[in-house]
Amino acid sequence: MGTIDGWPALTGEFALEERDYREAQRELDELAVKANELYDSVGIISLKEKLKILEQQTYGEDFWKDMERGAVVNQEISRLKKKIEPWDRLQSSIAEARDLMAMALPESDTAVLAEVLANIPVLEQRFDELETLELLSGEDDQKNAFITIHPGAGGTESQDWASMLFRMYVRWAENNEFEVEVIDYTPGEEAGIKSGTALIKGDYVYGYLKCERGIHRLVRISPFDANKRRHTSFASVEVVPEVPEDIDMGISESELRIDTYRASGAGGQHVNRTDSAVRITHLPTGIVVQCQNERSQHKNKASAMKVLKSRIYELRRKEMEEKKQEKIGEKKDISWGNQIRSYVFQPYTLVKDHRTGEEMGSIEHVMEGEINRFIYTYLKSIRRKE
Repeated sequence: MGTIDGWPALTGEFALEERDYREAQRELDELAVKANELYDSVGIISLKEKLKILEQQTYGEDFWKDMERGAVVNQEISRLKKKIEPWDRLQSSIAEARDLMAMALPESDTAVLAEVLANIPVLEQRFDELETLELLSGEDDQKNAFITIHPGAGGTESQDWASMLFRMYVRWAENNEFEVEVIDYTPGEEAGIKSGTALIKGDYVYGYLKCERGIHRLVRISPFDANKRRHTSFASVEVVPEVPEDIDMGISESELRIDTYRASGAGGQHVNRTDSAVRITHLPTGIVVQCQNERSQHKNKASAMKVLKSRIYELRRKEMEEKKQEKIGEKKDISWGNQIRSYVFQPYTLVKDHRTGEEMGSIEHVMEGEINRFIYTYLKSIRRKE
């Protein structure tokens, strides 16, 4: 039996050549270095010290006499734990993988070694996710987000595609343990939706979903075509941060046209008996929002106003960014109106992001909300450009 750096060489089904072992070891070592560097730059140690101080405060006899302050401290403790724990788990997993590899090679334990090698891509993905989170440093990145889907031209086919995208983002939110509140879901005449809006709540939701703004293209054999021809459909995705209720956007009632109508689609008999659905048009900008998810017209109007405020906020932020780019002599594409991604179902399966070149062949996983790979790659590309 030969040796690798003094250790017995492996034999059998999972036998490694020396270069394979060296490559796996190098990948783990590099990952450990990168994780340690980012661990330090994020300041996890200082965050742990802050967490310890806050937790000690909660043990005080008088701590809960001030309920409001107690709630604030508990919220900060929860936030710090969310920040710290993923990094500690990653560090621990990398250290464990390196230790297992060091023990498995001398013993020729092919089963353990195969498990370690299979986990390296998982550890790298975890690091990528945490690294990406550190890229979310924009003013609004930490906020909740409204996402709105509109079908393009093409009738039923495009409306069906819009509903597929809407479901994809709901599944993405569920996969990441975010809360979803459907604001509007207007069904099409035959299938799909004419429009759909959801509020997705959670840490850094807007920072993630802002990458999804733009036109999404579908290529498939249409289930609505009796001749089974291949169709191309489009749908647009709009994403805006949720604006806190205490922010005054300077919207006057005279600038609004408010229409009420009967809600359509699922929801029981009640929604079809009363004019509970609300559509609000902001006349100066032409922005139109609607809500029909609640049974109460008052609640629908309140929800629609929240969406409107967020849309106007994003519009003004966009205008400020455009002026800023003009002043410094640059013109970045911030229209978000270009086709950003294609989803091909036939004659092969492929999802391709046209901004980064990132591809996935398992389209069924993408449609089940597994889009983090596209999000992370795009966020990294933006940071490199900056």
